[in-house]
Amino acid sequence: MTVTSQTQQRAVAALKERLPVDRVLTAGPEYTAGTALWNGAVTFRPAILLRCTSTAEVQTGVRTAREFGLPLSVRGGGHDWAGRALSDQGLTLDLTPMSSVHVDVGARRATVAGGARTNHVLAAADPYGMVAATGTVGTVGMAGLTLGGGYGPLGGRFGLAADNLAGAEVVLADGSVVWADAEHEPDLFWALRGGGGNFGVVTSMEIRLHTVPAVVTGMVLYPLRQAPKVFARLGALLADCPDELTVQTGIINGPDGAPMAMLWPTWSGEPAVGTDPSGPVQRLTRLGTPAVAEFETGSFATAIAARDTMFPNGRHVSLRTRSLPRHTPEVVDALVQGAKTMTSPLSAFSVHHFHGAAARVPWEETAFALRKPHMMAEVLAVWTPETDGGRHTAWADAASAALEPHAFAGGYANLLGPDATDQIPHVFGGNTARLLAVKDTVDPDGVFRGIPLPMAEPRALSHR
Repeated sequence: MTVTSQTQQRAVAALKERLPVDRVLTAGPEYTAGTALWNGAVTFRPAILLRCTSTAEVQTGVRTAREFGLPLSVRGGGHDWAGRALSDQGLTLDLTPMSSVHVDVGARRATVAGGARTNHVLAAADPYGMVAATGTVGTVGMAGLTLGGGYGPLGGRFGLAADNLAGAEVVLADGSVVWADAEHEPDLFWALRGGGGNFGVVTSMEIRLHTVPAVVTGMVLYPLRQAPKVFARLGALLADCPDELTVQTGIINGPDGAPMAMLWPTWSGEPAVGTDPSGPVQRLTRLGTPAVAEFETGSFATAIAARDTMFPNGRHVSLRTRSLPRHTPEVVDALVQGAKTMTSPLSAFSVHHFHGAAARVPWEETAFALRKPHMMAEVLAVWTPETDGGRHTAWADAASAALEPHAFAGGYANLLGPDATDQIPHVFGGNTARLLAVKDTVDPDGVFRGIPLPMAEPRALSHR
């Protein structure tokens, strides 16, 4: 869509008549800060950045975008690597000022504003010994994570972030506001749990909390040459894995700069079991001869916040994702070969563990369809701005292609880029028709474009 500068100027004038003028940004330090994303390679720049402080201001933004034909986007945490938080030359609703979290201790629920990040949620719940099902990084927006699914360290025990969504306030494409939960707007509520930000602006969510005063977590690193043996033995351990243990794996560059096999466990059960030398966590140190094996016991909020330094804003990122049945020898070989050809010391493979409670949800109960136990692999090409991004992106493409023959059709929609045309049609499996019907009902003009949606009914999810 091409929008003239005259139209943009008229939209700016209209917004300044309808809202406090300091909410409407087109340049300056606040605009620059509001358009800075986690992925520094994104060059999209909205004509208007609307810093929203209330649902009413979001409504005004949506209606104004429609009135003037401006492309619209929603910026929450700003962690989408493909840059979909920003509407290039359009209007971006910046929800970051809306970051409040209210905890209802008795109900074990939290009311989370649309711009809150994971750290905000966990910090609010932590004084009560409670946690939320979140992702692995604290600076990620809680709404975006939840709407797209939300793999995380507590998934085995409590399910995806989406499985813990109890209700949401949504501004629809016509500017109206609805509350969606199991009894009100149930089809929309179903779509919000895995279908992404394609149906409206979530200005507030109610999520379930869980009592977990402390977790045992840490990192085990093995030399890359041990990866086949380590991952083979890990597979046997994970086949009988308790819900309380979720083990993120992957390959990262270790302290000496060489690629190493990584195990990143989180134990959410009784801490004494997590620290027991004969327990399931400590067994992860006996799959080979580790170079590093470090664990600590503490709050989940502290553990997640400590990881943020590993993923700073501003680096350049290109990401691919594949969903894998398990650590088969062929998968491990593809990971090892990919590690040996990495073009940047900042690049990595991050493999998320999907099992337990998350895998027991019937596939048709939420829009998120892949409910078989599996591993969700991120192929992360990361580099600093002064280096050539082309060769790093080519590495990600090659590593993803090597995993493709061993993967399920589709992938994790929250991480799929717009060019993943071979995967997008299969993401939602048998849920596709219902999801597109909800889209057609609440947003027939396609105002909201969150994560990729397929355009036709695909074949059912299956391992090829």
